[in-house]
Amino acid sequence: MFKSFINLIYPSCCPACNLALLNPDDFICTHCRYHLPKTNFHLHQINPVHKKFDGRIIVNAATSFLYFFKGGITQELIAKLKYKGRKDVGIFIGELYGYDLLESELFNAVDIIIPVPLHKDKFKKRGYNQSEQFAEGLSNSMKIPTDFNSVIKKTASATQTTKRRYERWKNVQDVYFLNDLEIFKDKHVLLVDDVVTTGSTLEAAATVLLTIPGIKISFATIACGF
Repeated sequence: MFKSFINLIYPSCCPACNLALLNPDDFICTHCRYHLPKTNFHLHQINPVHKKFDGRIIVNAATSFLYFFKGGITQELIAKLKYKGRKDVGIFIGELYGYDLLESELFNAVDIIIPVPLHKDKFKKRGYNQSEQFAEGLSNSMKIPTDFNSVIKKTASATQTTKRRYERWKNVQDVYFLNDLEIFKDKHVLLVDDVVTTGSTLEAAATVLLTIPGIKISFATIACGF
């Protein structure tokens, strides 16, 4: 009763549409949850995200949870996560997608989840790494451990938002460092990020990991933009 009373004064709002939630125990409203633009790429070995890396890097599997459309639900959720301090959005999305990934033979045997790291300066400015929140949510539902410390972004790179494909690739070359090789030997690693567009960031981080003997790399992101 007390929770319901508080919700009348300070109603919980859906992070996707910003309307008050009828049920304060929901995270997003029924309408937005039903209309999440899911890709279902995790069910198919060959899909548009995986094809981004053809001829560039060896990837076991690659997927994105949602399509990214300008002005759509996905853009609003990611904006809340990255720029409004809503870390819970990343965790919620990760938990949702984790249950889907467990049903896929491509992803249900992952050993460890690694988020693409932020440079320490950007981490300090933002206060958190949005990809870590996504990884945490995936870990919660998949019951797979995370590693936030072994892959380090040693060089700050300029924002990728306005860059073209080749510029993005040049922007992230040689910026990642791996401080422990042995723990990933012969492991299936799921490397995760918020959005994949050209794939340059994931490719750069994975290139460092692929120096480890026997490692297998898969990718998962919250969204994909084409």
